[in-house]
Amino acid sequence: MRRKPVMARLSSLFLIFFLGLVSKSFGLSVSKHSSKLHAPFFIFGDSIFDAGNNNYISTTTLDQANFWPYGETYFKFPTGRFSDGRLISDFIAEYAKLPPIPPFLKPGYANFYHGVNFASGGAGALVETYQGSVIPLNTQIRNFKKVVTWYRHKLVYYEAKMTLSRAVYMFSIGANDYISPFVTNSGVLKSYSAPDYVGMVLGNLTITLKEIYKIGGRKFAFINLPPLGCLPAIRVIGNGSCFEEVSSLVKLHNQALPKLLLKLDKQLKGFKYSLYDFHSSLSQRINHPSKYGFKEGKTACCGTGPYRGVYSCGGKRIVKEFELCDKPNAYVFWDSYHPTENANKQIAAQMWNRTKRSRSHIFGPYNLKELFQE
Repeated sequence: MRRKPVMARLSSLFLIFFLGLVSKSFGLSVSKHSSKLHAPFFIFGDSIFDAGNNNYISTTTLDQANFWPYGETYFKFPTGRFSDGRLISDFIAEYAKLPPIPPFLKPGYANFYHGVNFASGGAGALVETYQGSVIPLNTQIRNFKKVVTWYRHKLVYYEAKMTLSRAVYMFSIGANDYISPFVTNSGVLKSYSAPDYVGMVLGNLTITLKEIYKIGGRKFAFINLPPLGCLPAIRVIGNGSCFEEVSSLVKLHNQALPKLLLKLDKQLKGFKYSLYDFHSSLSQRINHPSKYGFKEGKTACCGTGPYRGVYSCGGKRIVKEFELCDKPNAYVFWDSYHPTENANKQIAAQMWNRTKRSRSHIFGPYNLKELFQE
């Protein structure tokens, strides 16, 4: 077998070395973390998405779900998720072929290649919402910036930038800003008109989105507000009917949100988004449960009182007595505020793969599958 001349072999080695340098310089290195070019998943918001961050903060059980029977359907133990099992965000990660996205505050966890969950039960866009008991949106963004620094340390600059631009950033925020004044007897709504208050909530969301965009984020996913006035806990305030004062704020918010996103779409080059009509989707399941395979749409599986709307699930909160249904998957609501895993799964499936012909619950130009694959 003939051997290559020494100079030829040296030239080949130099070429390989040179190409390696070029690849690294332009973020094209094929590392074990980046070779698949997956889109990381960053999750922000409230208890609809909180995967356990509130387990690790100083708060009360009103803002925690790390006790039985939470988690009983899927995990068989409480994880801190405000449901009997998986959340919408868990299913989206599964559809995107990602591992479960960990809560940012999980001790000892420092691998963020696939994304992070920053959501906090009880959080709002306004700092004043349950202040001191939750992780508000502006703090969630500060935590995200720490992860950005981690990316830039672990990857070369250009590769970190491209990874952050591939990522999908998903939000569920605003519900607590509108519920908290009624459950805490706050007088904040006496100081602002309803449109001004909604403007404050969406104004803070806008600041957040522009911060992420400036860092490199381009793909965003949103759910609008569910029918908050018709949640089991709020029905109690409304004496069995949907509570109109909350519902009117939700209506204003949900009318303004798509206009805001359309405006950002025009202002910010490369801004892509999906907006899911959570309100209509959940309303249909509340009012027509059997159509979607549920037995009960208005009463929660876990709680006490009318509609099991007293927030006592687990017996660790103010009221200790609670009832627990036998089949959570037959209910739209798990506890007084939050959907069951079954409801979450149905909603996530629509968010992920709604076709253009049947996008009755998709406002934005993309569904989640398209955002992850874009």
